[in-house]
Amino acid sequence: MSVSYILTTKGHDVVTVHLQNTLGEIVKILVERGIGAVVVTGPSREVLGILSERDVVRAIAGDGAQALDHVVATHMTSKVILGNGDMSVTEAMEHMTQGRFRHLPIVENGVLCGLVSIGDIVKHRLAEIEGESKALREYITTA
Repeated sequence: MSVSYILTTKGHDVVTVHLQNTLGEIVKILVERGIGAVVVTGPSREVLGILSERDVVRAIAGDGAQALDHVVATHMTSKVILGNGDMSVTEAMEHMTQGRFRHLPIVENGVLCGLVSIGDIVKHRLAEIEGESKALREYITTA
């Protein structure tokens, strides 16, 4: 199964911000939307970075409350691992596990088109395993 299948189910909407937004603005967005990360994009929706809850916590731990006045560019992760719609769910899961991150921006032709979280991956895998289990039970009862 591919990442594009997850995106067709969950949607392609991604909360994006700009380099000049402040951490304080981002914290409000994260809370209001109930999300764990935002993608930092340029004028053509190209991915410039990602800012997660972890990045915000690190910034506050280092600079205190004044970190909330810093711009996103100061604290975002700029070396972002990107995925694409053809990537398998297993491959996405492996990248996320190896890199120890929870959000994978999905791009097509260099443009952001979705975001997959570890929660999306787990939800998909559980549904997949449940389907396999059901099929096995049906096979056994009809054999």
